[in-house]
Amino acid sequence: MSLRRIKNKMGLVINLVLLLIGFIFLIKGADVFVDGASDTARKFRVPKMLIGLTIVSFGTSAPELAVSIQSILSGKGDILLGNVVGSNVLNILLILGLASLVGTLRVNTATVKKEIPVLVLITLAFATLLSDKIFGLSENSFTRQDGIVLLLFFCIFIYYLIGMAQKKDAGRKTKETKSGDVEEKNVSAKIKNKENKAEETLKKIEEQNETDDDETPVNLIKALGMILVGIIGVVFGSDLVVKSASEIAATFGVSQRIISLTIVALGTSLPELVTSVIATKKGEYDIAIGNVVGSNIFNIGIVAGLPVAILGGVGGGAFSYIDLVALIMAAVTLFFFAKHGKRIGYKKGIIFLLMFVAYYTYVIMGSFA
Repeated sequence: MSLRRIKNKMGLVINLVLLLIGFIFLIKGADVFVDGASDTARKFRVPKMLIGLTIVSFGTSAPELAVSIQSILSGKGDILLGNVVGSNVLNILLILGLASLVGTLRVNTATVKKEIPVLVLITLAFATLLSDKIFGLSENSFTRQDGIVLLLFFCIFIYYLIGMAQKKDAGRKTKETKSGDVEEKNVSAKIKNKENKAEETLKKIEEQNETDDDETPVNLIKALGMILVGIIGVVFGSDLVVKSASEIAATFGVSQRIISLTIVALGTSLPELVTSVIATKKGEYDIAIGNVVGSNIFNIGIVAGLPVAILGGVGGGAFSYIDLVALIMAAVTLFFFAKHGKRIGYKKGIIFLLMFVAYYTYVIMGSFA
């Protein structure tokens, strides 16, 4: 075996180890960041529901954001776009597919009517902005203006979340002031509303989950320290992931698109995978679905939109329309599955997994073409 081959093999092993280390730093850094941010928010009495829909969503998507910023700074725009497309397809088809095999996912009405349609809308907008050739331009690109459009979509979503959190908070206070009257009327109300018992119980559980254990003392210095440590871990990990993934792609002669759609997307989606599967096992179905829906909206609005809006556009020529169709199909299928029966059981989960296998077979086979 020649010295050059030995060096190439050694280089490949080193890059694979660095990629693994990078993912560890990304995931652990995001985990520490979420804990610190949640404690800080609780210290300042930010509503728990808003924490879950924003901070936790940001935390599980922090690896994608860090990788995207690093990829633009390194001049590797294909990794940014592939990371977002791959992560969003993975989040729905693989993560919800696996989660539904663990337990039947129940989807609440608000998620079907509001959050998932927002996801479909922002996904369509992202795919349209990446399809310049359809509109007669010479090549596909993702410009600063495109990033600003996606940021606006995300800001509207955040505005909706804040309004929803304030409504729930106001409703909770109203319930507390009327609790005495409600108790007296409970006997007759229960007889008349037998069929609504299950629904009322679910609502009470949701409200309890939103308000419990917020009185635990919070060490603010420790929480801020955790945020700082988390950010350092995520930044360091993202740098390792981007550089080692690029080197691996070069070693095998594989495009950055393939690496970003597969290895990078899977690695940065591990927080969502772990969170959703564990949440489903514990019966926390809203967390399992909300984590995926919120992360996907965040990925498009912030992970793709923010770095491009600030640092400038990237080329989108490396991506085929099949990639964008897969992205749209994943979001639209989730909408119809959630709307039909408001449950995602193992049969729908198997369809998700089959769609995942079909798309990634195309991606991997395309790399050898």
